Amino acid sequence: MSGGRVDLSPVISVEGLSKAFGPVEVLKNIGFDLRAGEVHAVIGENGAGKSTLMKILAGHLQPSGGTLSIRGEPVRLSGPTDAERRGIVLVHQEILLAPDLTVAQNIHLGRELRRGLTLDDKAMNRSAREALEGLGASIDPHAVVGSLSIAQRQLVQIARALLVPHEVVIFDEPTASLTPHETEALLRVINGIRRRGVGILYISHRLPEVKTLADRVTVLRDGRLVGTHDAAGLGPADMAHLMVGRDVSKLYPERVAQGAEAAVLEVEDIRVPGYVRSASFALGKGEILGFAGLVGAGRTELMEGILGLRPVTGTISMKGRAVRFPDAKASMDAGIVYISEDRKGKGLLLQQNLRTNLTLAALNRFTRGLLLSPAREDAALDGAVRDFDIRTRSRDLLAGQLSGGNQQKLLLAKMMLLEPQIVVIDEPTRGIDIGTKEQIYRFIAGLAESGKSVIVISSEMPELIGICDRILVMREGMIAGEVSGEAMNEREIVMLATGASEKEAALAVEGTSA
Repeated sequence: MSGGRVDLSPVISVEGLSKAFGPVEVLKNIGFDLRAGEVHAVIGENGAGKSTLMKILAGHLQPSGGTLSIRGEPVRLSGPTDAERRGIVLVHQEILLAPDLTVAQNIHLGRELRRGLTLDDKAMNRSAREALEGLGASIDPHAVVGSLSIAQRQLVQIARALLVPHEVVIFDEPTASLTPHETEALLRVINGIRRRGVGILYISHRLPEVKTLADRVTVLRDGRLVGTHDAAGLGPADMAHLMVGRDVSKLYPERVAQGAEAAVLEVEDIRVPGYVRSASFALGKGEILGFAGLVGAGRTELMEGILGLRPVTGTISMKGRAVRFPDAKASMDAGIVYISEDRKGKGLLLQQNLRTNLTLAALNRFTRGLLLSPAREDAALDGAVRDFDIRTRSRDLLAGQLSGGNQQKLLLAKMMLLEPQIVVIDEPTRGIDIGTKEQIYRFIAGLAESGKSVIVISSEMPELIGICDRILVMREGMIAGEVSGEAMNEREIVMLATGASEKEAALAVEGTSA
């Protein structure tokens, strides 16, 4: 869908672009262009080379071969500052903010406003508030970034990037951490940017979003160009097929209806100060139980409280026996593992290799006396790469060098080494391509079929509906209700999550899927 007047002369173009890390070529002979006033989506599976391509265009990486041209003039960017000087800015997928500084200080970091010899905090706070309001976000510019949710931090990062004068904006998975309402607001902002004649390169795994927003779509697979197409001629299913080279129309695995099973986990009147006012629920053996709700509803904090990561009051029972976990190790020892939504910050050590990350939570299984057994660790890594389809060009890579989808698979493999009976997965497919989503959904279903119990927290309503047996919906720190069977649909979830009327919920669902 074109939202502005597109200038057919390219702002930037690449021809024969390649990138190799040592002997491994991750991009080969890529060619496409971006026009002024156009949203040009770049899609592909995790590891297809999308982020590498964007980092080259934004000056963070040097190409190994090929030509990058701006307004028809071949250039070699010396770094991101050079790219910004030429009008190219990148909104990173990773959150690159200083957690101990305020929102306004982060937005103006390196671009501070001054009054005489002193910083003009009042002006920076005002500017930050205006930038965030332009994104549809009401975030206090005085707030410390470390206190914000991931979604709020992403909005701050976008506001910071857009302060730079720009002709080209590169968005790398900008909505991966956002609610449908926040996503809708951001897409309006992007359409406003393109109407000013700015060219936008857009990476997203949310294919309906790409269909709604993009003028053209370039598809990469395994570092190579599949092709560039007008978005009007492609549906999400067509895009998925081009990305993975196979039919992924059946995204969710078949689920056999679960009968009533004895509860393996029961919580009653759980309270997490400042986040959860009261929550009670039970989890059955072999059940996949979903938790829906808006960002800030208390879903993550509820699980963190139960598992010993936050102070909590109330009653927790496992198989009828009262328990209380003082820390995460105690809950893991009891057979419950938590897979965080923040795989980069809380799940993996990005500067350590795959083997270290895999075995860290279960080191006692790989020791002989006081010494680690590298042979056992290597065998475990071989098994994880095989069983979880972790795609890596080398076993010696750092975890941070894997694509997002392969990082998630590594994190899953790490926690499964503990042989848990209950698995809590927070945002299992955030920032992950459709092919890898399919794999993770089948893995979750396999856990339940093997008798393990799973709790899934997700902001993706179709995901919860597709894989869960029941869904509990949280609102303002409480469980607002439960949906199951035929009532397990987006309208019912929106009504419970927002307190909206049936008519308002129907309109909200229609607007989200448009």
